[in-house]
Amino acid sequence: VQLQASGGGLVQAGSSLRLSCVASGRTFSINGMGWFRQAPGKEREFVAAISRSGGTIYLADSVKGRFTISRDNAKNTVYLQMASLKPEDTAVYYCAASPFYCSTYECYASDFKYDAWGQGTQVTVSS
Repeated sequence: VQLQASGGGLVQAGSSLRLSCVASGRTFSINGMGWFRQAPGKEREFVAAISRSGGTIYLADSVKGRFTISRDNAKNTVYLQMASLKPEDTAVYYCAASPFYCSTYECYASDFKYDAWGQGTQVTVSS
């Protein structure tokens, strides 16, 4: 599976952005999909994940109420809609695909459950 993320950019605080991630290759093997981010000098952290059907969504506490995740399986695409962006949201955002079934937040938030990663897209939020 190959993942191509896009949609990042430089925006002001309070703005919105939508990230997209298109999967190719053995897409039939994809189960859950997620977004992670890594800010300079910090470890990569979980942001959001969505089940294969799209019926289950998990969001990190830091983005609840501001971000949402969705997927279009017909287009092999997962989206991260970000609103009310804050400077602390500045990071490189990575999409990831997992072949495993997860039923808990902890499972979806574990980066070792994902075996395919996109190249990352930079999101910079100015104050």
